[in-house]
Amino acid sequence: MGLEIKELTKKFGSFTAVNQLTLSVPEQEMFGFLGANGAGKTTTFRMILGLLDQSNGEITWNGQSISYETTPEIGYLPEERGLYPKMKVSDQVVYLARLRGMKKKEILKELDWWLEKFKVPEYKNKKIEELSKGNQQKIQFIAAVIHKPKLLILDEPFSGLDPVNVELLKEAVKEIKANGATIVFSSHRMEHVEELCENLCIMHKGAPVVQGNLKTIKRSFGKKNVAIHADFDLSFLKNLPGVVKAMDTTEGIRLQVESEEIAEGVFKEVTAKGFVRKFELEDPSLHDIFVEKVGASYG
Repeated sequence: MGLEIKELTKKFGSFTAVNQLTLSVPEQEMFGFLGANGAGKTTTFRMILGLLDQSNGEITWNGQSISYETTPEIGYLPEERGLYPKMKVSDQVVYLARLRGMKKKEILKELDWWLEKFKVPEYKNKKIEELSKGNQQKIQFIAAVIHKPKLLILDEPFSGLDPVNVELLKEAVKEIKANGATIVFSSHRMEHVEELCENLCIMHKGAPVVQGNLKTIKRSFGKKNVAIHADFDLSFLKNLPGVVKAMDTTEGIRLQVESEEIAEGVFKEVTAKGFVRKFELEDPSLHDIFVEKVGASYG
């Protein structure tokens, strides 16, 4: 069961924002949804939530179409923040959680628990506008998850957060998944997706260009990365056959090579020249795959 999307298409006039997207997110899984700005991620999320009507295709959650009946089962953290700046944190969260069918007493108990978890209990009676952007983000997150949704959609959940708060939020997301939720999240930060997701979809211009299990995607990419540290000039490696990319680093060089066989050749070349401090063969990063498949840098 879980979330099923079949041939989902959304057109705005002559522009196709999402083009025949098909994907399946099993229950209790964390799924990464990637793409440069304008790739169709947020449009897809809005169709899943029923905020936008699709032009074609179908979306089901556990075999049911998403409607007002399924609303209490779904949580959504939008990329653009949607809190009322003049309202107190507690009033804000109570209002939003009651829309999801919760009782006030239960909401306040859960809110206290979350504020303690995020180390900000003193914010309960502050106005949203009095909080920093990072702390507003925490409150927005609490509002998205307080009703214990079975399906949680997070659109750029870590944007604008410092590293300490990123870790706090990541731990919260992992805990929610461990408690049985299905989570779909988009991020520009490839390392977050690598850390959290087993399966993913990379969108480009409204259509998936890479889709499936992260380990399988890395394996099928074929290319490998090699990090080398040595006390002599390594620039000659840039011209070896099978070296696709090369980047100088503070202690040596980082190469992308076509295969493990090429890496073996590089190893022989470099060890013949002198003492090598480090020679490390790595799988390609998700960043490498994203840049190659989408064909451009992203920001």
